[in-house]
Amino acid sequence: MKKQHLDTLYLTGIALPHKTTNANGQSGQDCGKLWQQFEKGEYFIKIPERLDEKLYAVYFDYEGDHTKPFSYFIGCRVAPGSAAPEGMESIVIPPADYIKFTAKGKIPDCIGETWNTIWRSDLKRAYKADFEIYDERSSNWEDAEVDIYVSV
Repeated sequence: MKKQHLDTLYLTGIALPHKTTNANGQSGQDCGKLWQQFEKGEYFIKIPERLDEKLYAVYFDYEGDHTKPFSYFIGCRVAPGSAAPEGMESIVIPPADYIKFTAKGKIPDCIGETWNTIWRSDLKRAYKADFEIYDERSSNWEDAEVDIYVSV
């Protein structure tokens, strides 16, 4: 696990209308519904000025550690100053240091397993913004790789 510094990320997409929590599997339900909404609404192709073909799933605005409520967002990286289309919003992830994990296997199982490993670790998390990046390696949900960046 090597720490790496990432510069500011500008993202456009959609967010949960409320915070969610990991208690009783609530975040799995809420985040899953947001994924369905993102896919069904074809938001990916509606995001102008995408810088690449990657999808970002962002956990942010934490009210404490991973047991407390947080916000969740799905979107794409865009150029600074890009306007969000109607029905979408933009978020900015400030520069920060991260530890990268890679989830491998069947989605969403491998994602949950990797987060459980992170939660059980002694990693000194910053709880600013953490995110998953879905790219060409995650196109086959039966055998995927997803990078997870955890702020430290």
